[in-house]
Amino acid sequence: MFKEIRNYVIILIGAAFIASGFNLFLVPQHLLSGGVSGLAMLTGYFTPFSINTMYLAYNVPLLIIGLFLLGRRFIGLSILSVVGVTIMMAFIPERALASDTLLAAVFGGVLVGFGAGISFRVGGSSGGFDILGSVITRYRDFPVGSIIVVLNGVVILAMGYLNGDWNSALASMVSIYLTGKVVDMIHVSHNKVTLFIVTDKTEELLEQLLARPRGVTKIKTEGAFSHKEKDMLMTVTTMYELTELKEIIKQTDPAAFVNIVETTGIMGSFRRR
Repeated sequence: MFKEIRNYVIILIGAAFIASGFNLFLVPQHLLSGGVSGLAMLTGYFTPFSINTMYLAYNVPLLIIGLFLLGRRFIGLSILSVVGVTIMMAFIPERALASDTLLAAVFGGVLVGFGAGISFRVGGSSGGFDILGSVITRYRDFPVGSIIVVLNGVVILAMGYLNGDWNSALASMVSIYLTGKVVDMIHVSHNKVTLFIVTDKTEELLEQLLARPRGVTKIKTEGAFSHKEKDMLMTVTTMYELTELKEIIKQTDPAAFVNIVETTGIMGSFRRR
């Protein structure tokens, strides 16, 4: 219970960083954050609709898609982040802390990336293209931040075309690039780890692990001191999936011995087919 409350608090702190990056740096300079938030900003710049309202509206269909593909816990935390950003944008004043466009792009991008990154670290996201990026990285071996940068390129081109101001569009590209890099630095989802799980509840754990896209190897072991035979399960996963995997192990066999080792490289198929 304490851990879940801590995760909720971290998600809301991340939402505060994202909303601050928007209202204190990007929005006053008419810059974009990219993705769904960028679409919301474009809509707010060219229509009477408020940015925070459109941010929530654009996120709803993606959250529904994510609910089916990414699991309830991930989407539950993502919903908390989206709602948190929406509410905080309404309360944080739109005030330019940096008069220089490039400085605003840099600091806005870093704040948004930090907020999204810590949301990923506790198993959630900040919604929007983060959800699409998470879907892709779960089934294809790419870094989340880089995927988000690619997806955001279309939004930047739309801004340059609609606004006729390519200086703002290019500054927005700097912001989005920094956001993606900060997300990858904090989240490190692309890094691989190998788990060696010694357990007495092999079948229960296998039922949970084999429902995931990663393969599992079962190895017979014997305790050197007790001479008791046990099973050891070995699986390779990403840092992104590690949080959920640890929860599965704790719930299925709290007494399991787990050794988590950083993996420097793999050969063969990473995703179980």
